[in-house]
Amino acid sequence: MKQFLHFIGGAFVPSDSGKTFENRNPIDNSLIGLVSEGGRTEVEAAVAAARAAMKGPWGKMPVTRRAELLHAVADEITRRFDDFLAAEVADTGKPMSMASHIDIPRGAANFKMFADVIKNVPTETFEMATPDGGEALNYAIRKPRGVIAVVCPWNLPLLLMTWKVGPALACGNTVVVKPSEETPATATLLGEVMNKVGIPKGVYNVVHGLGPDSAGEFLTSHRDVDAITFTGETRTGQAIMSAASKGLRPVSFELGGKNAGIVFADADFDAAIDGIARSSFVNCGQVCLGTERVYVERPIFDKFVAALKVRAEAMKPGVPSDKATGIGPLISQEHRSKVLSYYAKAKAEGATIVTGGGVPDMAGELANGAWVQPTIWTGLPETASVVREEIFGPCCHIAPFDSEDEVVALANDTPYGLCTTVWTQNLGRAHRMAGQIDVGLCWINSWFLRDLRTPFGGSKQSGIGREGGVHSLEFYTELRNVCIKYA
Repeated sequence: MKQFLHFIGGAFVPSDSGKTFENRNPIDNSLIGLVSEGGRTEVEAAVAAARAAMKGPWGKMPVTRRAELLHAVADEITRRFDDFLAAEVADTGKPMSMASHIDIPRGAANFKMFADVIKNVPTETFEMATPDGGEALNYAIRKPRGVIAVVCPWNLPLLLMTWKVGPALACGNTVVVKPSEETPATATLLGEVMNKVGIPKGVYNVVHGLGPDSAGEFLTSHRDVDAITFTGETRTGQAIMSAASKGLRPVSFELGGKNAGIVFADADFDAAIDGIARSSFVNCGQVCLGTERVYVERPIFDKFVAALKVRAEAMKPGVPSDKATGIGPLISQEHRSKVLSYYAKAKAEGATIVTGGGVPDMAGELANGAWVQPTIWTGLPETASVVREEIFGPCCHIAPFDSEDEVVALANDTPYGLCTTVWTQNLGRAHRMAGQIDVGLCWINSWFLRDLRTPFGGSKQSGIGREGGVHSLEFYTELRNVCIKYA
């Protein structure tokens, strides 16, 4: 049985209390191992180790050397690709075809990209005349914020964790990572990589645990944490923001969404079906950027619903190693109960169930897994629970629309504002839609197409701040202005 220990000050350690919790495989609910549950003692030790590293060699290290080390981290992840892939797949149950093409490569790429950004980003310089007739020069320098708390989600564990750890370390900060209790493996494994390539002790720390009255709460409320970054649901973000208000510590949040997909009658039909099928069902719908509300222009509505039904029913559930597997399980039995409760609500509220709405028949031990069917509904009003609330499962509601103004209003009628995907071959319409929908990301004729240099984040209750390229530096560094009067 595997033991998932904390990684503090360069060493793997158990909890002082001896407390553990189970890590189970969502494929069949089998026990993977026991995870050490961190408390105040472990958080105190990790924050102290991170603080000490800021005062040690890491804090004095030139940016070029930091960048070299982060490239080495990326190379070591790639060298141990199979180990990271096995760990990620065991924790999440997702198909290997997805994890091997997205999760692990992006996890490594995040370190290289931000190492290159920090080496090349400029700051401002201004010359000015002084009131006494002299001259002065102003220039800015970037300084790390200090100890960063990184609270991670379970849907893309390595990718989304390194999306924060990469720029944090590139900027010269140290981190204490609190992985999701559902997915402890790759954050722990990364500790081995850090030691292997020579990252100084205390720069990267991992404390496992739960949220309230556990590692999550103790870390985000710790006064020696200088900033907090979090990806997850909006309610948890609100709790973390409340904790961060003590000490006025900055936060960076990527939170929930109820994203709209919009398909016009002039769209490339097959491309739109492919795109909406991916955005609604990939990773079993467990993607913050996923589409749970689909609006289709009325002339092609019936055809679109029928075609998406075919695609949903063709997604074969199965084990990650099977190349024929089109969809994995949800992350846990607990999350499956939540998703199935929404399936029941949709039926109770009068939805037309186009396909799905239940649990697939799985053979043998797989019957114990967290499986649900890809599900499509029509016929519900915009006030229905499954149209208003984030479900985070492989499902979507499809409704018709008749005009641009109508569909913009429908898309914006939500407290969230993470992303949208719009399908049309009318360039003018595409630009109009992109400018009117209140989201942080708008894809036109695509979905999940990411240039890592571009700003990433949500509007309204979907987040605070932007990440990606130089935009990440605004959170992970503070600009210091230096004013020199020389005449």
